[in-house]
Amino acid sequence: MSSSIYAARLRQARLAAGLSQIKLGEMIGLDQSVGSPRISRYEKGHHTPDIESAKQIADTLGVPLPFFFAEDDRMARLILMYAKLDDPSKDRLLRRLRRLVGPTLID
Repeated sequence: MSSSIYAARLRQARLAAGLSQIKLGEMIGLDQSVGSPRISRYEKGHHTPDIESAKQIADTLGVPLPFFFAEDDRMARLILMYAKLDDPSKDRLLRRLRRLVGPTLID
């Protein structure tokens, strides 16, 4: 996991959710005394959470886990928009993309 990408996306999602570091820490079950320092270390790229903790943070912030790993803003936007679609819309989008780019590794 790239800590700088994760750090930037975490901060972006937290601010968009209107949460302080303390509040996010509390929402994921951290004690108030450690919540803000831990989230701060994640956002500064000093530490990265394990995948289970990253998933819990993503769920709390209402973003899909892959958003945290998107290396560019276009991919991040695609991930966020895709997550908002219902299953039939996702299937239609995937069919259109397959026609544009061809099969992928998992087709």
